[in-house]
Amino acid sequence: MADLEAALRPHVDSGAIPGLVALVARHDEEEVVALGRQGTSGRPMERGSIFRGASITKPVTAALAMVLVDEGRLDLDAPVADLLPELAEPRVLRTLGSELDDTVACERPITARHLLTGTAGHGFATWDSTVVPLLLERLGQASDDIGEVPPPDEWMRRLAEIPLMHQPGDGWTYNASYDVLGVLLARAAGQDLPDLMAERLLEPLGMVDTAFSVPPESLDRFTTLYGHDDAGVLQVSDEPDGVFTTMPSFPSGSGGLVTTVDDWLAFGRMLLAEGEGPDGRVLSAESVRRMTTDQVSAQHREMGGFFLDGQGWGFGGGVDTELIDPWNVVGRYGWVGGTGTSAYVHPREGVVAVLLTQAGLDGSVLELLQAFWRVSAA
Repeated sequence: MADLEAALRPHVDSGAIPGLVALVARHDEEEVVALGRQGTSGRPMERGSIFRGASITKPVTAALAMVLVDEGRLDLDAPVADLLPELAEPRVLRTLGSELDDTVACERPITARHLLTGTAGHGFATWDSTVVPLLLERLGQASDDIGEVPPPDEWMRRLAEIPLMHQPGDGWTYNASYDVLGVLLARAAGQDLPDLMAERLLEPLGMVDTAFSVPPESLDRFTTLYGHDDAGVLQVSDEPDGVFTTMPSFPSGSGGLVTTVDDWLAFGRMLLAEGEGPDGRVLSAESVRRMTTDQVSAQHREMGGFFLDGQGWGFGGGVDTELIDPWNVVGRYGWVGGTGTSAYVHPREGVVAVLLTQAGLDGSVLELLQAFWRVSAA
């Protein structure tokens, strides 16, 4: 714990990061460090502080998808148009750099596997695309206000009007496919995504503080969200009594969950146990293997650029494939979130490593994440 705190404290003491909670569990041994303040209330960070998980939601959504696959309610390779008719006949940009009216027919149907692997055709890219502004403006991708995102049926109607950036399976883009996946899962199960996720995954794992909103009785543990301005000064982006106090009209499978270090520890331990939860099996061992194994090609990784630097992509998260940095561990699975969050499992070493902050991802936060990855990989 001394090494963990020594690595992280300078980032809080300098004022670059308001506060954090970090956890590293190696088999049955746990190290937890809580530093700084939750926010403008001045309350000290504690182990149970609640954070906006952002994109560390993706592994949880992927696991829920595999629950439905295990139950036979979702086929990885069946056309999603059976449940998402909005995507029955999408148009595709003729080239990656084409204008919006320069499209061709879709050569193959979009499947759940495409959504899980980020190869369906919608998302953020490392090249300039005419599609990305539409994803931001019409679908609220990366919106600071989750209340601005339309309900699932309207969201899908708008998505249907936006061409794919590439043929399904032929490219890799980030984020949007996990919002589509969330809608697919809800329709497959005939339930709203929050109820489905709670019933089939969160409650069986005892993830009591993970949800798409924060109940009134837990708001005292919910952190303020900050961002750095152009001068590097912290500015409040969202208070605990802000947008997460009510259930959003669009529960985001790509980044909508709030969580705690102990909840993500429970999720990570389930993955390390090949699908076994505290009260029985949650996922099949084969589904965990699929999630935590690189599922993309060298071409996909090249297109992913900085998103997949030194990593491939499993279902819901990156998988380390190269030892290009001191913190890389081949086979490490997990992801980071735009609110300064990081959650990984190291299957070979039996490690779960979770870092939660409340500062938007930028250079200062990246330095903190790298310091955490180094010490948790040691």
